[in-house]
Amino acid sequence: MVRCLVGMLVMVLGMTGCGAGAARSELRMEPKARKLIAMHVDRMVAEAYPDADAPGCAVLVRVDGETIFARGYGRAHLETGEPITPETHFRLASVSKQFTASATLRLVEQGRLRLDESLTDIFPDFPAYGRAITVRHLLDHTSGLRAYEGLMPRGTTVPILDAGVLELLAAQDSGMFLPGEQYSYSNSGYAVLAMIVEARSGKRFADFLHDEFFAPLGMDGTVAFENGRSEVPRRAYGYRRNDDGTWRFADQSMTSSVLGDGGIYCSATNYARWADAHFAGRVLREDLHRQAWTRSATNDGTPIGYGFGWYLEEVDGISRVFHTGSTTGFNNSARLVPSHRLCVVFLSNRTGTEPAALAADIERLVLETLARTGAKP
Repeated sequence: MVRCLVGMLVMVLGMTGCGAGAARSELRMEPKARKLIAMHVDRMVAEAYPDADAPGCAVLVRVDGETIFARGYGRAHLETGEPITPETHFRLASVSKQFTASATLRLVEQGRLRLDESLTDIFPDFPAYGRAITVRHLLDHTSGLRAYEGLMPRGTTVPILDAGVLELLAAQDSGMFLPGEQYSYSNSGYAVLAMIVEARSGKRFADFLHDEFFAPLGMDGTVAFENGRSEVPRRAYGYRRNDDGTWRFADQSMTSSVLGDGGIYCSATNYARWADAHFAGRVLREDLHRQAWTRSATNDGTPIGYGFGWYLEEVDGISRVFHTGSTTGFNNSARLVPSHRLCVVFLSNRTGTEPAALAADIERLVLETLARTGAKP
């Protein structure tokens, strides 16, 4: 489908594209290309989210500092009928991990933390197995920490917090494998990172994120949500589809209050500000930013497709950084292509759809259109 759309775009654009030798400043799309891509993105998303009165999504596409598409589909709250817009805030789920990683690296930048410090260096009462687990292991999912979800007592009725995750891990006498031995995606590791941020900054994790990133970058309303302490403006609520096609409210679970692994709420518009800040080098010092966007490796040198808070891949010589996030009632995908300053963010407040595949298709559509019309980074 995407290749057909690109072919149609090229036929319509004809010779209006930039020359093959286009410079960085000439990357911006021709108005005709922008209009046609927006039309096809709208068609792709509308086919997946056809019901305006159901839970839906917000989609934003931004290239080289210019938003070429931004729209909401469906309802943020079925009970009130509030529509979704690009300013609606969704729970990011695991897309939150890039913010947790950036907060951790900000402490490294400030000289208050080292990547090679161990859990017992930071938390002296942590069991002996934490001596070999470093901050770096937590960031790239090679720590071997056990999944806290499986350690929670059966029948838990009170939502667990990041501090509770640390307590559960401190009650263990070993991890699943030796640190650095293998890659194993770990929500536990990112909950622990949130506690490390608190320990070394002297601030609540949510406050550190606000002070260091959200406020300076103009991300008004983006928040690491703490029930009873903070509010989410223009909030989308999560839903799950019933067998008969109707929707039921499914906004929170017993793990929804853990912040480090998935507790941030953000809008598509604010995420684009976050992406722009990364492209402009305004999030982290250059060397730390480079490490975050570089593949990590296991102890034997085997590369893994993850950096610090980001998945990484290269296709046809073009590098991408991205993350997905799925939790009760929410399903999201955010993709960045640094060479083109391309951001595709797809936030959904429902289950049963595939934002990751749609976001990748949109990214491919934009990149192939840029290539075929001669615009190059």
